[in-house]
Amino acid sequence: MTRYRQMLFSISLLLSTFFAGAAEIALKPEQIRPLLNGQSVPSGLQVQDSKGATIDLSALLSQQKTILVFYRGGWCPYCNTQLAGLRDIAPQLQKLGYRILAVSPELPTASSKSELMTKDAALNYQLLSDPHLNALQGFGVAYYMDAATEKTYKGTYGIQLTYDSTGQAVLPAPAVFIINKSGEIQFSYVHINYKTRLQPRLLLLAAELANQ
Repeated sequence: MTRYRQMLFSISLLLSTFFAGAAEIALKPEQIRPLLNGQSVPSGLQVQDSKGATIDLSALLSQQKTILVFYRGGWCPYCNTQLAGLRDIAPQLQKLGYRILAVSPELPTASSKSELMTKDAALNYQLLSDPHLNALQGFGVAYYMDAATEKTYKGTYGIQLTYDSTGQAVLPAPAVFIINKSGEIQFSYVHINYKTRLQPRLLLLAAELANQ
């Protein structure tokens, strides 16, 4: 193997190691490694619809241009405000040819309730459940909730959280991805502060520009 080929091999190995970490669950939101613009959605990601049926998310994304949103759950007021704002611009996004999907780690029954009624009106797009954290990890937005926050959410507010195989509570950093039919990320917005969300007007503008 020539020195040049050895160098390419080393770079390739380094990159593959770096991006492999994107599938891991971060110890805190500051350490997440979300998919970047230009990267492709991993194959084999599975989620569930509101009735509990398993859906191949990767295959679903290949059918149509998609606005994919990750949110914490219907118990989160910031998420409900975001979902309601997305509902308001859904007709315009759909006119541009986009399918709208919103994914949370909540169980399908909880997603079903949110789909029927969020901010006093039914949603006009589909909510999906990721209780096994498959999509959250695949997109690199999953992180472990700290013990103090988990105790408050579960004990004080009675929120039903989602846990991984180690018994730790997991949440997604709020994120929005615009994905083309080839599964390529064209635009992404990820924020480690769960109170900060992409405004509907900015999302619509990004979708219009990505559609050109």
